[in-house]
Amino acid sequence: MVQHLVDLLDTWLPSYQEDWVLAVLTQVQGSSYRKPGAIMLFHPMGKSLGMLSGGCLEADLRRHAQRAIQTQQVIQLTYDATDESDTSYQLGCGGIVNIMMVSLNKSNNYLGLVSVHDALMRGHAGVYQIDVVADGTPVNKLSGHFVEQGAELSTSVTLNSKTRAVVDQDNTVLHIPVRPPVHIGIFGGGLDAQPIAQMAQTLGWKVSVFDERTAYARTYDFPGCQIIKKPTAEVSTTLLASLDAAFVMSHNLQIDAKTLQVLQTIPLAYISLLGPTHRRDKVLSMAELSVDDFSGYFSAPAGLALGGELPGSVGLSILSQCHGVLYQSQLTSLDTVMLS
Repeated sequence: MVQHLVDLLDTWLPSYQEDWVLAVLTQVQGSSYRKPGAIMLFHPMGKSLGMLSGGCLEADLRRHAQRAIQTQQVIQLTYDATDESDTSYQLGCGGIVNIMMVSLNKSNNYLGLVSVHDALMRGHAGVYQIDVVADGTPVNKLSGHFVEQGAELSTSVTLNSKTRAVVDQDNTVLHIPVRPPVHIGIFGGGLDAQPIAQMAQTLGWKVSVFDERTAYARTYDFPGCQIIKKPTAEVSTTLLASLDAAFVMSHNLQIDAKTLQVLQTIPLAYISLLGPTHRRDKVLSMAELSVDDFSGYFSAPAGLALGGELPGSVGLSILSQCHGVLYQSQLTSLDTVMLS
């Protein structure tokens, strides 16, 4: 299930003037399935976009969404899972979550979500700022707007940027960092690239497949992906600069070498090269490059040692490593993280 904000807004935008309700997770005490800033949208006919829990709250939120439309007032909700004897919602996370629900309409300019969608579609990151107001406040008394990175916003928005509540006198504004989906480039459109493309799209990532060869990177083999049928050296610098990570896997020494020569000039967070170490050395030698010439994380042989040899297993190992690098994570078990 794709949960990236741009995908939610893509679905919402064609009917945004209907009686949609925004639900935003404003505060968490203890543990919860989602973090502050998570967003969900509800339609009066019962359709919902996104998720704020593992499925235990959504039915109740749908009921409150109807009330938000009827009253045209802000609804503040608190779900407390610290009492393990209370099986009302069976959250299971043991935390307390606060959720604000607001009817979206012309009177509050749809809380600026149209502008958020526009910025994301242009590839711009920034901070979505929305008022946090008391329960019962008329919906036309709060606002939301998007501040683009590089304009009014000087700090960088990364995958690890956290939502924060900014209190100014009696006003509280939730600052939600927003950036376009992760964009990966797969350089080589063979059969073993298909599982990577499929899994990446499941994560909500944008995928571009580059391969100049006629028999490779066929559209029907990579549904939902952008296909570029030209040598890497002829690809737009703007397109390459929009990538967060690159997987080099054409299985052709010369093509891989030429691709690395181009990618080495782009500040990518992650680059992987498929194949064993002796192949890596040969490709780098042909490209007149070394491992130290890359500004980001260079993985060759690509991926983590997860075991398995089929394309799905290889793809999972590479994507897992890439995911960890992009989120600046370490290969640490969750039980260790929870205890620290």
